[in-house]
Amino acid sequence: MPDGHVVPGGHVMPGGHVVPDGHVVLDAGRRLPVIRPGAPARHCLHVVRPGALTTVQDAGRPGLAHLGVGRAGALDAPAARLANRLVGNPPDAAVLETTLTGCAVRPDRPVVAVVGGAGCRVTVDGRPVAWGAPVRVPAGAVLDAGPAGTGLRSYLAFAGGLVPDPVLGSRSADLLSGLGPAPLTEGVELPLGEAVSGGPLPAAGPVPWPGAPAELVLPVHPGPRDDWFTGAALRTLLTAAYRVSPHSNRIGLRTEGPALERSRTDELPSEGTVLGAIQVPPDGRPVVFLNDRPTTGGYPVIGVVPERALAAAAQAVPGTRLRFVRA
Repeated sequence: MPDGHVVPGGHVMPGGHVVPDGHVVLDAGRRLPVIRPGAPARHCLHVVRPGALTTVQDAGRPGLAHLGVGRAGALDAPAARLANRLVGNPPDAAVLETTLTGCAVRPDRPVVAVVGGAGCRVTVDGRPVAWGAPVRVPAGAVLDAGPAGTGLRSYLAFAGGLVPDPVLGSRSADLLSGLGPAPLTEGVELPLGEAVSGGPLPAAGPVPWPGAPAELVLPVHPGPRDDWFTGAALRTLLTAAYRVSPHSNRIGLRTEGPALERSRTDELPSEGTVLGAIQVPPDGRPVVFLNDRPTTGGYPVIGVVPERALAAAAQAVPGTRLRFVRA
């Protein structure tokens, strides 16, 4: 193929050579897909402001823990599903999950978008638009989801979804294993899926966006290693007041509060862990495992929080009061 290859964005790139997988390798080593004659250009989102931590998330990779692969996926799964519904996507389409400070993106084609989850100010090219409802974003306009006013994580859904290459059946970023797309950085481009164009905006109807919890109450099923703790520790877990630690992340919700005393101090061989497991590290403060958790661990698990209760944990800001109660 002669010099001057057409690559995404319609640009002609001098030099380079085509490799068998259909990419152009430029002299600097950068790989770009070739647009074949007659093939539609692939549209994308340009990241203008990545925020503190913004990742691509979908329904995750369930069912692979026996291979050492965690779930990943949107921490507030109901919010992600609702955002997708409002733009006409399947519930498991990939969205953006922001953390605390929001993000800003610029699509290169007109797109219908929704910003939901944590409440925040939403603008298009600086003009305020609706939060939690479908809005039209013109090609080249900047959609900005501002810092969270309530809650912690916002979700940005786009008609057609985000379509980076899937890994093990999912487009989710897993921060512990490194699977999936890397967290967003300024200037990154994310491919957009095709959406039905034209027509009215999807009808929203009553939108049941849950608010951020003033107090997080997590039900607990004791075990499998509750017998490694004293009776007083179990009573403490189910009666004491804790707070959400600022050291929490997608791997686990860490807590501040009374330490739990162990009745056994010997080492526990690493064993499988599940989503919602409450692991107790040496400092005695319980940690609730979330979507990017390790699939095995060597600290005892005193109990397990049912998955249905974890969406609220995704929106609990540091300092939120936390109580564990018997399920």
